[in-house]
Amino acid sequence: MPGLVNAPNHVPEKQRYYQQAFKNHTRLWKIGPRSGIIMTTFNIAMWGTFGASMYAMTRKVLGYNTWFSED
Repeated sequence: MPGLVNAPNHVPEKQRYYQQAFKNHTRLWKIGPRSGIIMTTFNIAMWGTFGASMYAMTRKVLGYNTWFSED
């Protein structure tokens, strides 16, 4: 526990970083260092879900009630 007691406070540095990005009109999801990973994951999930939904709806319109079989 002694390491936590004397730990430096990094909040003012991060606060200045985020306030400067806000003044530059940078979107919140583009500010952080991990934003590329987060947005890539989000886009894969979003477009993957959209594609799966379109595939399932198209099969339903064509009369197939399952994902892969011809039943």
